[in-house]
Amino acid sequence: MTTKPKDPGVSNQGARRDGPPNRGDSLTLAFERLREMIVSGQLSPGSRIIETELAERLGVSRTPVRGALQLLQREGLVNGAGTGSKQRMLVAPLTKEDSRELYSIVGLVEGLAARLTAQLPAADRERIVQRLKSLNAGLEELARAHRRDPMRTFDLDRTFHRAIVEACAGPRLLDLHNSIQPQTERYWRLYASSIIDQLADSVAEHKAIIEAISRGDTKAAERALQLNWENGAVRLSDVIDSLGERGSWL
Repeated sequence: MTTKPKDPGVSNQGARRDGPPNRGDSLTLAFERLREMIVSGQLSPGSRIIETELAERLGVSRTPVRGALQLLQREGLVNGAGTGSKQRMLVAPLTKEDSRELYSIVGLVEGLAARLTAQLPAADRERIVQRLKSLNAGLEELARAHRRDPMRTFDLDRTFHRAIVEACAGPRLLDLHNSIQPQTERYWRLYASSIIDQLADSVAEHKAIIEAISRGDTKAAERALQLNWENGAVRLSDVIDSLGERGSWL
């Protein structure tokens, strides 16, 4: 699990010190910017990473870029190819095998969150249930209208899942989810136009999650959310079979 680098520019009292950015600030900046560039596709799957070019692009030295790449490698967004002095850093490819593993992991993490959310007091559960129903209604509207709006679809779906996590999670579970979710976003951004054709299936699976949480059925909530990710992995695999993997050098 990757922990976001702490910003040394903030004291224990939360007051930011004056002065130019230090190495910690540069590392945080490089990490966040590079992760966003990878997730958004600005750095293509399988593309070679050249530290000097990235440092110039970000306006920092090579040292924080190198540190950021190490953190991104732990998250699985960057891979190393070759050995020794000939090793190259590459943006991790998008493959069917990786997507299956990733979706399984996210399903387990969010399944735990669904179980914990279903354990909340009835009044708290009702509040989250109403929010989930509203978000899913937005997705259902898009599905019925056959509107191809990938980014709105993604935003609604991501918010739906995140709402379940935030309803119950402590800092460790949130941190784990924060490190995994961007990796799933990469697949969505590239394959979204085909995945949203099956949006109605996901809407139905969301309804099962909502109903289980509403009843306070912990096992059913956990299983329903895991099933949503398992089915999502199957849907994504079919799309990858059709469109091909991206950035694989194997």
